[in-house]
Amino acid sequence: MGAIVAIVGRPNVGKSTFFNRLIQRREAIVDAVSGVTRDRHYGKSDWNGKEFSIIDTGGYVVGSDDVFEQEIDKQVELAIQEADAIIFMVDVESGVTGMDEDVAKLLRRVNKPVFLAINKVDNAMRQEDAVEFYALGLGDYYTLSSINGSGTGELLDALVEKLPDVQEEESELPRFAVVGRPNAGKSSFINALIGEDRYIVTDIAGTTRDSIDTKYNRFGFEFNLVDTAGIRRKSKVKEDLEFYSVMRSVRAIEHCDVCLLLLDATRGFDGQVANIFWLAQRNHKGIVILVNKWDLVADKETNTMKQYTQRIKQAIEPFTDVPILFISVLTKQRIFKAIETAVEVYKNRSKKIITRKFNEVMLPLIEHYPPPAFKGKHVKIKFCTQLPTPYPQFAFFCNLPQYVKEPYKRYLENKLREEFDFSGVPISIFMRKK
Repeated sequence: MGAIVAIVGRPNVGKSTFFNRLIQRREAIVDAVSGVTRDRHYGKSDWNGKEFSIIDTGGYVVGSDDVFEQEIDKQVELAIQEADAIIFMVDVESGVTGMDEDVAKLLRRVNKPVFLAINKVDNAMRQEDAVEFYALGLGDYYTLSSINGSGTGELLDALVEKLPDVQEEESELPRFAVVGRPNAGKSSFINALIGEDRYIVTDIAGTTRDSIDTKYNRFGFEFNLVDTAGIRRKSKVKEDLEFYSVMRSVRAIEHCDVCLLLLDATRGFDGQVANIFWLAQRNHKGIVILVNKWDLVADKETNTMKQYTQRIKQAIEPFTDVPILFISVLTKQRIFKAIETAVEVYKNRSKKIITRKFNEVMLPLIEHYPPPAFKGKHVKIKFCTQLPTPYPQFAFFCNLPQYVKEPYKRYLENKLREEFDFSGVPISIFMRKK
């Protein structure tokens, strides 16, 4: 589990390039809200052995400079509230702009680590030009180039030193986070489970103000439920809705054992839901997909549920071993089955397989279908074991680990799932030199 780092700043200063460098892949989330198209970036990174979630706050393209600055301010304020540390990125080519000064004014009032990163500094002359950014009043700065990576090491060294040490919580009770898009029925789901109106529920997306734990102890189950819905207050419900819900989801996913991913059946498994799913998967959390408002789906036929399930599985390939339940919070249809399933997924995530039994099952399967030869060399897997981690990770020891490719790792994972029940739980497989 890691902290959250937000990259803020005006558009076109290189935030997305820097973000992609940190997560070591190209990743962009595009969402259209109230006629404004914008990119959302969030993922996992690590430096010097410390993991953290990284969020690029993106930019807007709207009509006037005044609205532009207001929207940037909203993004920065939300990032400031949720993040543990902030990277404020500026552009040495443009120098200090009015929007840079507005963002700096907000950041000077923050009681959190702020790192001023001056981008596009790729020669000695630009190093000298960077001095003018002292005028922003944020103290020392870090010069770097997002494109070629120079200078990023110094920034990340300083960043991880200031990040809080967030460890896996050793709680006796498992934590189930209810995540998903705003207005999917998350608060109503928890109210229905606990039998009281603990959370305010309205048709206005973003009614829930904070992530609050609710202890659940009924029908033989005991755990903490976390509602993660969106916005602090109604005045903030507009263009910044999706961004804030993403940050809430990131925080909740970091601190839970199982994610109950709630989606609106009338909207489908769209891009935003998929992004939350993959964020939970990358964080090695258990996942249960709940298709809510199934009672509102018109013209249901015999195969409707099967076809809907198939579309979801296509969207989440190759990690398709995930329970998918069709529920209705309003009629309480299958909501307790959802909890039973979440408890099973939690047990699967905590499962430990005895090494002797693991080898007895897996080695004959490997012998029957060994890894393909590579450049005339044969890979021989002699031993395998589960690693002592909070979630399922397995090591296979062989003579030539570098020649075992992803398709064969997927074969091993599929066999693992066939022989041992890991439904709803991401699995990591490592090849090690014997």
